[in-house]
Amino acid sequence: MTDSNNVVDISKLWTVFKNAEGEHVVHRDLDLHIARGEVLSLVGGSGTGKTVLLRQILGLEKPSKGTVEVLGQAPGELSAQGAANVGMLFQHGALFSAFSVLENIAFPLRELKLLPDELIRNAALVKLQMVGLQPRHANMSPADLSGGMIKRVALARALIMDPPLLLLDEPTAGLDPEASDSFCDLLRGLHRELGLTVVMVTHDLDTLFDLSTRIAVLADHKVIVSGSAREVIAYPHPFIHEYFLGGRGQRALEALHDKPSNAAPPTAGVAH
Repeated sequence: MTDSNNVVDISKLWTVFKNAEGEHVVHRDLDLHIARGEVLSLVGGSGTGKTVLLRQILGLEKPSKGTVEVLGQAPGELSAQGAANVGMLFQHGALFSAFSVLENIAFPLRELKLLPDELIRNAALVKLQMVGLQPRHANMSPADLSGGMIKRVALARALIMDPPLLLLDEPTAGLDPEASDSFCDLLRGLHRELGLTVVMVTHDLDTLFDLSTRIAVLADHKVIVSGSAREVIAYPHPFIHEYFLGGRGQRALEALHDKPSNAAPPTAGVAH
């Protein structure tokens, strides 16, 4: 059921791809509802369509059937200014190699052609510092940045339009443990300070447990359960047992053990 407090509403969604062998169903009657202020993490096995779902929320792909709404609108119907409601951090940053750091951050604002150059530059500098970088980094090339810095520049670009919704595709992939922890600290602080709603895909269990207020598990073509980490782990399903209760999962859970649960009760099949 659609709720006015929801930022994202996905109902009865089907994703079907055609290939040489016929049709391949990725999502079947998938329902997912994401409330304002959540950090909702999507997990699932290979081929369950986690990143596809992000792209559908962003409006880069259309579902075969069903509806996707972001703040009450279909992503494909958003105007250029309406599209500012969603920021996207792609897995490898997706920075423009020919642009400087500041030009990369400013790019979405420049594309709107509504603001003077000086105001755009100042806004980009504010976002640069918001993600923990300095003005001296503004004229650097992406080729000269570390992996952690690339993520921060890409995050600043995703936030340049002050979107209420932020999509993260493997935000800590490729980072060493120290850089990953630092980036998680940054994301947690920005979520709190800016009041963001975040939808994240990650395979990193430490990141998953560290940032998520709710986890939704994709399996069997749909969301089979959503809730806190403890609630999801208690749901009986082979993927959940393998993913969360293997060696990596057990180690990550040790860090979670003393943390209080702040998520809503789990929902099988439909995530509200």
